[in-house]
Amino acid sequence: MTQPKQQVDVLITGGIVLTMDPDWQQFEPGAVAVQGDRIVAVGPADALAAQYTANDVVDATGKVVMPGLVNAHTHVPMTLLRGLADDLRLDVWLLGYMMPVEREFVSPEFVRLGTLLAAAELIRSGVTTFADMYYFEDEVARATAEAGLRAVASQTVLKFPAPDAKSYEEALEYAEDFIRRWKGHPLIVPAIAPHAPYTTTPEILRTAAKIAATYDVPLHIHLAETALEVENMRREHNMPVIPYVKKQGLFEAKVIAAHCVHIDEGEMYTLKHHHAGVAHNPSSNLKLASGIAPVQQMLRVGLNVGIGTDGPASNNDLDMFEEVRLTALLAKGATGDPTAVPATTALLMATRMGAAALHLDHITGSLEPGKRADIILVDITPVHNQPRFRRDPKGVYAQIVYAAKSTDVTDVMVNGRWLMRNRALLTVAEEEFIAQAQDLARRIDAFLIQRERSVLSKLIAIEQATEQESYEVQVKVPITPEQAEEIVRVLHTHPEIDILYTRHYRQYDTYFFFRDGEEALRYREDEFIGPDGRVERVRYRLTLIGPSHERAFDGAILLSRSRYLAQASHSLRFYREYFQPQREVEVVKDRRRWKIRYRDTEFFVNLDQVEKPIQGNFVEIKSRTWSARDAERKAALISELLQGFGLDPNRAVKAEYTDMASL
Repeated sequence: MTQPKQQVDVLITGGIVLTMDPDWQQFEPGAVAVQGDRIVAVGPADALAAQYTANDVVDATGKVVMPGLVNAHTHVPMTLLRGLADDLRLDVWLLGYMMPVEREFVSPEFVRLGTLLAAAELIRSGVTTFADMYYFEDEVARATAEAGLRAVASQTVLKFPAPDAKSYEEALEYAEDFIRRWKGHPLIVPAIAPHAPYTTTPEILRTAAKIAATYDVPLHIHLAETALEVENMRREHNMPVIPYVKKQGLFEAKVIAAHCVHIDEGEMYTLKHHHAGVAHNPSSNLKLASGIAPVQQMLRVGLNVGIGTDGPASNNDLDMFEEVRLTALLAKGATGDPTAVPATTALLMATRMGAAALHLDHITGSLEPGKRADIILVDITPVHNQPRFRRDPKGVYAQIVYAAKSTDVTDVMVNGRWLMRNRALLTVAEEEFIAQAQDLARRIDAFLIQRERSVLSKLIAIEQATEQESYEVQVKVPITPEQAEEIVRVLHTHPEIDILYTRHYRQYDTYFFFRDGEEALRYREDEFIGPDGRVERVRYRLTLIGPSHERAFDGAILLSRSRYLAQASHSLRFYREYFQPQREVEVVKDRRRWKIRYRDTEFFVNLDQVEKPIQGNFVEIKSRTWSARDAERKAALISELLQGFGLDPNRAVKAEYTDMASL
């Protein structure tokens, strides 16, 4: 007796089915049966035709039926910044253009528009799942779900103010709330994204890992992207990047590590041991000259390595077909081995292994019964993919990797829902979003044309500038020589003061001022004075100091302002001619400095004799932080220190040395 056929929603039949499952099964002609959001069967076309019937029967003749591609790392709202600043160093690109524009323009509306524009591009290029990292990630998640795509949506946390958070405490709270609200969504996996070790603090890394572990969600982070990052980590912490983040407890979470260009084999084994996924971004790394990741070695170690486009502002597209092909070619060129990363492996990295790198391989990445129906159809009949040889069963993988184009994708399904049929988008109105994006581009152009007069822009163009702590707590009190010696005595005898180090400088400062109430650029020459009174070495630095927003506390002043620090590699004459300030102020002082720990908090105590202009002697106590709450706590401790030195906090002066010099 003939069994009745089982009714399913969709039956895709007649194509070459590449399952990308662990057994590398392929069927020609093959079929895939879909019911609801899941795959119920995969196999030979005639076998499934005998077993299933569907109202929606799709003829896939001449096409490859395969899992949707997984973009393992990107920043989708940055579609709106595509082509904004190209052919620049990473630091110039990021600090000089991306972050200033983002601070000015990024809003929930910006993020939503950029995500929807990206969704159209992703769908057209056969991507069904992506891992994002950006601001206002709630809007990314909402727009992605509306478009019908699957995503790991990662809320960014930085140590300095961001478009969606004034402090990192606020960013961490936002991220946790975002995770709580989206946890369990059928398409969106919420995650937390401490941006990178050099843009966060140990506290941020530890807290982010704890949040991710508590909610059992991924933690998305940039790691070892550039040689400079690794060099700085070794110099500042005496260890490479991966051991540093391990020390902060990062691997208590399910880590998605973007880039990993500059890691060694030991670090690879650390990542593998902690089940971290790696996102390889070949185009972006090449374009920004970050280097070539050791992908072949990572794969040999057993790491799950996915492929990402990175953001459209550094690629400049979301085309995963380009990335898959480049992944295979780049590995061959870098190693001199034409067998390195063959087509099968490259395609695996873009599907099942990419899903594993995102900790989603139990859901997507291969065509297997029980997994979500994330499926694409790729036309292999165009002239650029002809003829076809059938001798080697692996030949079809090579066709997809080396010859197919994103424009060959004809149909896309995610979670059992069609997002594109016969190249027609069904969920995104791309024409409307393109027009809005062009209008935004005109406004950004106008902003940048005006900003080219910015000192920061010019500073970053010639030096490597890094943003410093946002909050500075400081106090200056005029003192006599006798009071200076009493301070020295207290520093060495107070039971709660630990002296971390002592320095003696002669400092020659030249301040460039440009417009009233705006930033000042300080050129500083530090002469380090030895015990014998001779100059041991000299250091030159530039500091760009933004306008201050002051709050007075008992015995201290809290300044909230931007500060960028850079090495000065040119002469004072050069900077004077290059920046063309409206006025200059010179300050010369002899400074004895103590770095101390008082009540588990670090401060600088400076005894200054201001010689130009002649202003006399001062004690200055200061500390800096990224945290507003921490700054308020330090202000109270500074008041205690002043009293411990026998000084009246009410005698503190608010003026900077430059203000005194201008009088």
